[in-house]
This record gives sequence, C-alpha cells and structure tokens, in this order.
Amino acid sequence: MKEKIQNYLKEIEEERKVNILLACETGSRAWGFPSPDSDFDVRMIYVHEQDWYLSLSEGRDSIERMFEDNELDITGWDLRKSLRLLKKSNSPLIERIQSPILYRNNEKFREGILELATASYSRIACMHHYLSMSAKIFEEIHAQDSYKLKKFFYALRTACVCEWIRTREDLPPIEFQNVLNGIEITFSLKEQIDKLIEFKSNANESYFHSGEEELFSYIEACLMQAKAIASDLPAAKAPIDKLNTFFRAWI
Repeated sequence: MKEKIQNYLKEIEEERKVNILLACETGSRAWGFPSPDSDFDVRMIYVHEQDWYLSLSEGRDSIERMFEDNELDITGWDLRKSLRLLKKSNSPLIERIQSPILYRNNEKFREGILELATASYSRIACMHHYLSMSAKIFEEIHAQDSYKLKKFFYALRTACVCEWIRTREDLPPIEFQNVLNGIEITFSLKEQIDKLIEFKSNANESYFHSGEEELFSYIEACLMQAKAIASDLPAAKAPIDKLNTFFRAWI
C-alpha cells in the first residue's frame, strides 16, 4: 500500500501541478490503535506555483481523492489555507504535522511548521475542539448495550487529550500512547487500555463491544473537569509576521 500511495501522490502532483510538502497518515493508524481492516487516511499539505497565488481570484484550496475501492482516501490543503488554519490553532492540522507515518516529508518544512504550531497554540481553541468531539461520541455510545469499539476509542482518546490540555501547556501529541504517558492515569486503567488496543488490533472495524464501565467513568470525569475550566484557558496570539514570512518562503 505504501508504494501505491507514493504513486498516487505523484499522480496528484502531475494532475494538479502542485508540490506536496508533507503527506502523512492520520486516523487510527497514526493514533496507534488500528484494526486489521482500518482504512488508510492520507493527508497532505501542498503548494502551487507562485503565479497561482498572484491572482485576483483565489482558486480551490483543497484536494480530495478516493482510491482502492474507498479503502484509501487522500485529501489535502493548500499551504495558504493550512497556515490560515494554523493561525487559529486548528487541531486536525496540528495532529497531521506530528504524524509518525510519513509518505512525503520535506524536513525543513515540517520543522518550520511545527515551530509555528507551537507559537500559535491556543489551549482554549484545542480544548473546545476535543471536548466537543469527545462529549458527542460519549453521549452517543454510553447508553448503548453494545457499541463499536472504534467509536469508544474515539471518545477515550479525545477525553485523554482534554486531560492533557487541562494539565499541560505544550502541544498534545497525536500518538495515543504519548498522550497516556503524559497525563495522570492509574496503572490499572492504563493496563486496561493497553489490553483493549491489543484486542482492537485483531478485531474488525465493524466489531461491537460492551462493558468498560471503569473507562466510561474515566471519560466522564475527564469531560467534567475539562468543561469546568475550558472557557478560562488562555488563547494564543498567532505570530502573523512569522506566518507570512514562512508562507512567502515556500511559494
């Protein structure tokens, strides 16, 4: 699949006349708890030729493609759109530039955009993103007798990221194990999560699970604590001059 992804990326570059600066895996594979049949979710940041930006009208700033009978999707944002989102401390963008699974990686670009992500990081913006996501999924599955294990992990991971944001000042990492290693969680709960990750690695995406009341209680506690302080968290003033300088350097 990695070879196919590389070929598709070349195809996209030729068709759209763009230069892909970063292409990486997101979703459960990048988070660290894939199932055997997990899709491949590839995300890109790309740049057009300079003349594309010197126009009175702005062109389409995203690309979406599906491949391999919908087993693989490749989507991406133009550099200008990406930096505008970074200015707002966009959580999905912050995740993708930290991905451990890279298909294209301009190291200088990635190093620079990670520095800008840190400088632009808004705890309040990211907290509201993850809190909203976790609370919505938690409400959906908690009252059910059985639920997709995939959705349970979505609720659990985002709740743990909320705990990271509540208790720490640095960027939350994309990898779930790194999040768990950076927050206060009991050994027994951590052991329980590790066993579930191992179980999920052998269970298909359609698998329905039940139980896990201790972990549901932990999710609920994380959400309650996050809600209590979410609106009081500090925002960050994005370094506009540095963002503009970075943009100009790469077009």
